Amino acid sequence: MTGKVNIFEIRCSSGHAIGVLELDNESSLNALTLTMLRTIQQQLLHWQHDENIVSVIIQAVGKKAFCAGADIRALYYALENDPAIDAIDSTAIVTTDDYIKRANNEQSYLARPFLIDYFTVEYSCDYLIHHYPKPIIAWGNGLIMGGGLGLFIGASHRVVTPSALLAMPEVKIGLYPDVGATWFLNQLPAGIGLFLGLTGADVNASDALDLTMADHLIVDDKREHLIKQLKHYPWQDTAENQVATVITDMLTAMATDSERQRPPSQMIPYFPQIQAACVAPTLDIVYEQIKAIDGLGCWLENAKQTLIDGSPLSAHICFQQMQQYQQANLAECFLMELSLSVRCGLVGEFKEGIRARLIEKDGQPKWLYKTLSDVDNRLVDSLFTPLWHQQENPLTNLL
Repeated sequence: MTGKVNIFEIRCSSGHAIGVLELDNESSLNALTLTMLRTIQQQLLHWQHDENIVSVIIQAVGKKAFCAGADIRALYYALENDPAIDAIDSTAIVTTDDYIKRANNEQSYLARPFLIDYFTVEYSCDYLIHHYPKPIIAWGNGLIMGGGLGLFIGASHRVVTPSALLAMPEVKIGLYPDVGATWFLNQLPAGIGLFLGLTGADVNASDALDLTMADHLIVDDKREHLIKQLKHYPWQDTAENQVATVITDMLTAMATDSERQRPPSQMIPYFPQIQAACVAPTLDIVYEQIKAIDGLGCWLENAKQTLIDGSPLSAHICFQQMQQYQQANLAECFLMELSLSVRCGLVGEFKEGIRARLIEKDGQPKWLYKTLSDVDNRLVDSLFTPLWHQQENPLTNLL
């Protein structure tokens, strides 16, 4: 997949500048290649020490998507020829011990450095955005999913347009909600993060505001107006610790003018039922209670269908994320996710999900386990076992 990040600086009348990172991979809904992620990370590291840069904008080419996620095709092809990750044969007798052996195949993951490199750079980049010393305006139009949500969610000023749809749909491809979702889904009201992870349900602009996953709703054609204001503001008279407040005030005023474009809520009408369904001691109970939520409409029905069709193993991983890591900080979550993501790649479920959804597009993934009750918790525990001692984890510098 080809893709690039356009980098430019908007010169301000005060002599300062606004840095712009523009995702440019429109034919693939601005999916993030490893090169794109490295570019974003390197430029952010450069700008954070540049006294002339007041703020950074992260935006995307096109109107369909801010970013639909990671370059999972590249991850698929990195795994395709790995002898330890054979295609799943539904006629063969494969035991949980075989899956655990795959997940623990040290020779395999060391021989496939792309998997480690990709997730390491992606998570490092996401963490940098969460802790960036200057305001970052993320302009979220269209699809904001998976790795795209990882970029968006950590920005200090998160703008959604009326077309925005946020989601963590990894259960569809045999992965799990990563890019820091172990942390940020756990920050949502009780049960909501688990629901989003298990169902891959999309969150529209109105629901994103209500869930505080976004800060401002602004129509897309107001972006140039924002840039004009940023260009002509007297930054030379503004203290460094006041820059974020100035930008907030600009966005708040623009959001007031866009309020009439706010779409009807999709999730909020079901909010009490979702919470009641997802606050339960076991995954089996949660599963049945979500299916029993009463209501009509495509949004709820699509959520239920994804729950049914998604990877049972992914569902177990998501449940453990939401149960066992509620008190973990963001850095701890990223270290855990790096190890978990690599193991998920090795065990075969992730590769099979991509094959069925994006490569061969038969829509019939042969999951390792057919039902939730079939999943062996020994494999789940094995996937959560750290690949490295803490000081050897490639992300240990985040701690």
